Amino acid sequence: MLTVYGVYRSRASRVYWMAEELGLKFRSVPVLQARRLADPLAPEAALNTHSSDFAAVNPMAQIPSIRDGEFVMHESLAINLYLARKYGGPLGGQTVEEDGLLTMWTVWAASQVEPQTVKIVLTYDDGLENSEEGKQTIAVACRLLRKPLAALESHLHGRHWIVSDRFTVADLNIAEVLRYAQSEEALFDAHPNIKAWIERCQSRPAYKAMQATRAKEPVEV
Repeated sequence: MLTVYGVYRSRASRVYWMAEELGLKFRSVPVLQARRLADPLAPEAALNTHSSDFAAVNPMAQIPSIRDGEFVMHESLAINLYLARKYGGPLGGQTVEEDGLLTMWTVWAASQVEPQTVKIVLTYDDGLENSEEGKQTIAVACRLLRKPLAALESHLHGRHWIVSDRFTVADLNIAEVLRYAQSEEALFDAHPNIKAWIERCQSRPAYKAMQATRAKEPVEV
């Protein structure tokens, strides 16, 4: 059985969504981000990214990780590419070319988009969105997103999905990276193709199932 290490309020959300899409039976091992705990190394601390038990799984001390049989893997976007290739059916590449495009768009999301969307979501997580510093951080991140989002907006013209004519792991990965910026409504209003596409992605039953479980997790630890 697939084991996913991580909480839903983390990048593990995208792996949980993928598992739901694939209909995979999986075991969830909640691993908190150490930054959310006052003393992550305290004997009574919940299992977290600094815990020695988790270090045995991922010495890089990050979530999520997976164990699929005896195979262990880290990095959420790469995990989803692996799951799509092994179990994905239509969510994975049907040709070598499609497989290449799924990888290309996922790397694009990680390198060109996520560095900025993470700044936005962390500003909100830290409660700084209304401070001058926070407003400046968000404004700069939105400005730096203009070029990659313009490229995605153009790519989606006349298309429903990123690769081929169906929902794939590329859509899931990019949608999850962009979700971190959805607080900035003007950013999506300025890109109607992206706005319509992410609404399609987030209307899927598997996404809603993931979010329903995520909503049950406490925000504060």
